[in-house]
Amino acid sequence: MCFTGEQPVTKETGHGRKTRCGNLSNTTSNDDLRQLFTQAGAVALVAVTKDRDTGHALITLVTRADTRKAISMFNAYRLDERSMTVNLARPRLVHTSGRPHGFQP
Repeated sequence: MCFTGEQPVTKETGHGRKTRCGNLSNTTSNDDLRQLFTQAGAVALVAVTKDRDTGHALITLVTRADTRKAISMFNAYRLDERSMTVNLARPRLVHTSGRPHGFQP
């Protein structure tokens, strides 16, 4: 068993699923999203990033069922005067060469 944030991740639950949450206000915090997404299920991790105009977050729920529920509950949900977009986060691409992109030997 390992811990991600506050909730344990086990073989039974897998690593949960990451959701990507976009179009957030720059005032939206990790705590705001954790409190909101807890309505869908157990939240393992929340990571908000912000740029000049908008914020984004990766939110990991403990189970796949909770992830599907969160997407259906919160996609197009209005938070801090903005309509959020919530969907499954795509996995990061790993280059098979092991070299950084654009590397020329």
